[in-house]
Amino acid sequence: MMTSEKVGYQEAFVWIWLPGAMDPVVAGKLTLDGNRLTFNYGKSYLDRRDAIPIFEMELPLQPGILPLLPGLSMPGCIRDASPDAWGRRVIMNKKLGRIGVNADSARLDELTYLLESGSDRIGALDFQQSATEYIPRSAVNVPLDELLQSAERVEKGIPLTAELDQALWYGTSIGGARPKALIDGEKIKYIAKFSSSADVYNMIKAEFIAMRLARIAGIHAAAVSLARSSNKDVLIIERFDRIHTEHGWQRKCMVSALTMLGLDEMMARYAGYPDLAEIVRHKFTHAGATLKELFSRMVFNILCGNTDDHARNHAAFWDGRMLSLTPAYDICPQSRAGREASQAMLITSEKRLSRISACLEAAHHFLLSVEEATAIVEHQISAIAENWSAVCEEAGLAQTDRSLLWGRQFLNPFAFDDLTGGLDKLAKIAGTTRNRFVV
Repeated sequence: MMTSEKVGYQEAFVWIWLPGAMDPVVAGKLTLDGNRLTFNYGKSYLDRRDAIPIFEMELPLQPGILPLLPGLSMPGCIRDASPDAWGRRVIMNKKLGRIGVNADSARLDELTYLLESGSDRIGALDFQQSATEYIPRSAVNVPLDELLQSAERVEKGIPLTAELDQALWYGTSIGGARPKALIDGEKIKYIAKFSSSADVYNMIKAEFIAMRLARIAGIHAAAVSLARSSNKDVLIIERFDRIHTEHGWQRKCMVSALTMLGLDEMMARYAGYPDLAEIVRHKFTHAGATLKELFSRMVFNILCGNTDDHARNHAAFWDGRMLSLTPAYDICPQSRAGREASQAMLITSEKRLSRISACLEAAHHFLLSVEEATAIVEHQISAIAENWSAVCEEAGLAQTDRSLLWGRQFLNPFAFDDLTGGLDKLAKIAGTTRNRFVV
């Protein structure tokens, strides 16, 4: 394995926006300990009457260096605020230049990614070299054309110019693997997602369609729209971790399902919907409604062909005491070569194949009867069928692309072909629906 780039960072101070606050306060310090990052709260923070744990199940409010959960090299709730694949690629481009396109992300260490990424990151944390002075790493709005140019240069491994460097660099703190950037509106903040040179079909429009259909089917999904820039499609997603007030912006604390489950990327294959449902029952507000929502998202991921439903693509708001599910995001049909597909998260303790039968088998984990679960599946199939043409028209999706998505990603027969007994009615409904739009 390639060794980390030695840049001299040995510690970083963690700043947090407390609920309802417009400005951050220092919460504590991250310290490099060999290959691990450990955290301890500052005394001034522990003395605050309004202090909340960054995440109680992992970093409870107590003095001293807090032990890491088994198998972790840094606190998961801190890792949630660190850049993911795309942000790391941009930072490598900035730090390493042309070598960045093929560089192993391990060439730079986690403190570098935390301290070199932009401050407007997902959630309510930021990282500074100072415990007393907060200096945000933020940028003014940049036209989409310039952001697209920046993303294309990074994908090609070409070092960014000074102007384009600033245009893209401050968006490095948002997660995910696809090229993206941050855009500030007057009262709403947005994430702009761009196409990638690796796309085999119009992934931007495919995600727009899936997200819109999810909302129509009753799933609480983030609001999305489409834009055009430099003759390319751009997906615009409303951020749900920011609250605009007349006095400024508030930030909402968030943690990923990966963190809730006490896992990291190396252990992500063990993440499962039943285990997440168990946490919902004990740690979430409105547990019953949330379980139904989580089950509905699991089903819709299968119906639309989104196999990238890994545990970082599920998250919850944290208010210091309880969790509440965020709007759904990153619902995007994935390319598949054959009929068979698997979900990134386990559907039952042993099954991850993209089958509705597995969802129905897991229904009791969500406090749903098989009849209630079946009704959710039927409703979603109906919502997809009744709104498919209209949403494709809204997206301006060409007929060839519709044919690529319909029946292959959306309502793939593999999802239904093992249903037996009275449940095979779902396969018949899906088959009839699928035939409505076959060209």
